[in-house]
Amino acid sequence: MSLTSIDKQNIVDEVYAQIKNNIVNGTWKPGDKIPSEHDLCQLFKVSRVSVRSAIQKMRAIGIITTRHGQGSFISQSIQDRILNDLTPIMNITEREFMDMMEFRETIEFKCIDLAVQRADEEDIRRIEQALEKMIAGQSDYKKYTAADIEFHVAIAKASKNEILYQVVKNTHAYSEFLEEMNRVFGVSEESVEGHTQQLEALKRRDGEAVKALIKIGMNGNIEKLRERNQH
Repeated sequence: MSLTSIDKQNIVDEVYAQIKNNIVNGTWKPGDKIPSEHDLCQLFKVSRVSVRSAIQKMRAIGIITTRHGQGSFISQSIQDRILNDLTPIMNITEREFMDMMEFRETIEFKCIDLAVQRADEEDIRRIEQALEKMIAGQSDYKKYTAADIEFHVAIAKASKNEILYQVVKNTHAYSEFLEEMNRVFGVSEESVEGHTQQLEALKRRDGEAVKALIKIGMNGNIEKLRERNQH
């Protein structure tokens, strides 16, 4: 379940957004009962008033129904239009996505080629630590993204080419791209497994396998992006 504690600023909107995200990504489906107000207060570390206000906002537009003595449920009759309205807006165009694919295939793939030749035990451990953080942060896309960036920067560092390392580390558009993918499409088991396989391939010194796994992930995201653009 993708739920995290939140800051006190704009508390109701933040609670609303987190509940919404769990509906959009399919964690809570039509007919499902959501956690009680008390449980949501504990999960979000906010007051019952804030949780209740967020639920009332959802009830007002027909997303949630409340049954006396039973709790709150995702509406069985929730409309596709409402779900589409809830879907996060993608802030990356297809052209920008293709530009990033070219960047990754030019810069990041060269780092991988060099890393399989030059990575030492410290480099491998650094990549492993980033993966461990990704696994631990799956329920929070921001934490997951920070570790995701750390994972790929660690591979660049393992190339032992300082210029390539600095390019990957300091290219803001690259970090923004990864965060946007995780924000909009969510953190999936496929993403975690893909990164795990990348690490194993790197340990085997199989650069082509690492690059093939990254391509699989990128191609999957471009398909999702095109599907969104068709709606």
